[in-house]
Amino acid sequence: MSATALTAPPRRPDGLTLLVLPALAFLGVVFLLPLLLLLWSSIRGPGGFSLNGYARVLGDAYYLQVMLQSLQLGLITTGGALLLGYPAAFALARARGYAQVVLFALIFLPLTVSIIVKSFGWGIVLRRDGILNWAMENLGLIERPVRMIFTEGALYAGMINVFLPFMVLPIFSVVRMMDTRLPDAAATLGASPWFRFTRVTLPLSLPGVVAGVSITFSLAVSAYVTPSLLMGDRFMTMSMVMAKAFLNLRDWQLGAAMATVLLAVAITVVVGAAWLQKRLATPRGS
Repeated sequence: MSATALTAPPRRPDGLTLLVLPALAFLGVVFLLPLLLLLWSSIRGPGGFSLNGYARVLGDAYYLQVMLQSLQLGLITTGGALLLGYPAAFALARARGYAQVVLFALIFLPLTVSIIVKSFGWGIVLRRDGILNWAMENLGLIERPVRMIFTEGALYAGMINVFLPFMVLPIFSVVRMMDTRLPDAAATLGASPWFRFTRVTLPLSLPGVVAGVSITFSLAVSAYVTPSLLMGDRFMTMSMVMAKAFLNLRDWQLGAAMATVLLAVAITVVVGAAWLQKRLATPRGS
């Protein structure tokens, strides 16, 4: 048999594959190009190439504190959303009929409301003459209004409320595909409830947990609107520094450098989550 006969014919491009080209072109114009311009601005000073922006961001104690506060905000928000969202996802997956419809509405309808509206709503609830202080006074729990707005507790409560659906949805999508008979089978073999949860339920739901944690953390660490409305300048985040650098100081290099650092944090979380999900999906011993 000749070598020509053994050579596979060249594959023609699939017509359906070409349908992705308009979307790729759109993303290239509205996402990739601005991103490249942002990276260029971070290394371009008044005299040309300069890393002064990164030196200020990574070498100034104030900006380092801002980055730590942003990471703290992301971690606490993610942890709180996980504690509330994990059982909520199971309740949503196991509910039937009208109960599931009601739970869906309670969890996902807030996504249709603007983050600005929700953050302003928390401000109304937590202010001195707000609903919460009024209820506590009428119940005799407090004698005078308590300052709640512009506190870290109010910030974390508002952040968890805003980003909770992004934790519930990935976990729910995994839990609803789980075989509910597996924990029952473990129970028939004498496994305790804690053993069934740690050895059966939790490992099977980990892909959803990893996805929810990565999405929630990436969104929370870069939040701007909710920290601005619920804390103001008392709790500066990387996004707030970027906004002040671009809009007030007109320091494009500083803002671009901070944005690049924030982008690096988000990419690290997403890549790490993808690697962890791949490890979880790989059977042991393979």
